[in-house]
Amino acid sequence: MTDLSAFSITRKWPAHHPERLQLYSLPTPNGVKVSILLEELGLPYEAHKVSFETRDQFSPEFLSLNPNNKIPAILDPNGPGDQPLALWESGAILIYLAEKTGRFLPTEPARRYETLQWLMFQMGGIGPMFGQVGFFYLYGGKDYEDKRPRDRYVAEATRLLGVLDQRLTGRDWVMGDEYTIADIAILPWIRTLLERYQVSDLIGYERFAQVDRVYRAWLQRPAVQRGLNVPA
Repeated sequence: MTDLSAFSITRKWPAHHPERLQLYSLPTPNGVKVSILLEELGLPYEAHKVSFETRDQFSPEFLSLNPNNKIPAILDPNGPGDQPLALWESGAILIYLAEKTGRFLPTEPARRYETLQWLMFQMGGIGPMFGQVGFFYLYGGKDYEDKRPRDRYVAEATRLLGVLDQRLTGRDWVMGDEYTIADIAILPWIRTLLERYQVSDLIGYERFAQVDRVYRAWLQRPAVQRGLNVPA
């Protein structure tokens, strides 16, 4: 039987199925990237809720796995060399799981690097910029009298949507016919922009027909529907 007792995080979140991959997360746009990929892959996993309300992410147990105190994080009992692997940062986890299973990341070198390029487009652009739109429109920043910070991030989010819309023209997914971790990384942030931040009018979302087409197709995937609610 797999023994994960050497990992402090299992003291706060016991592994009832230690032979399965352990996921520590919340259904945020970064969190659901990993749960959706796990559902797409059909890998057995056990999900643990890291509650922000009780500041679980700052607990010694969580910090023992991820010193950056962010979700998601995983503990794979069947890592490289049949040894447990603890991993954090959603992009790194997506790459790891895709390479572990040989799915959702092309193996042909040029297409692999192109896919990683679009993954980094989300990690370095869409995620941070959309998050700032949410802060300055919906959360604490909404009370600032000076709207220039909000407008700066709205403009950048709009520009990024334009880049994505152009890329998706004539394509089913970011990489064409092939659904990849680039789509799994990007599309949860479109959902957050529309459903959580509710800034459709502010960013003129109706202009981005190709983004909306692909986003709606993505929402119809059964694995996406399941992964969006993990951990419940």
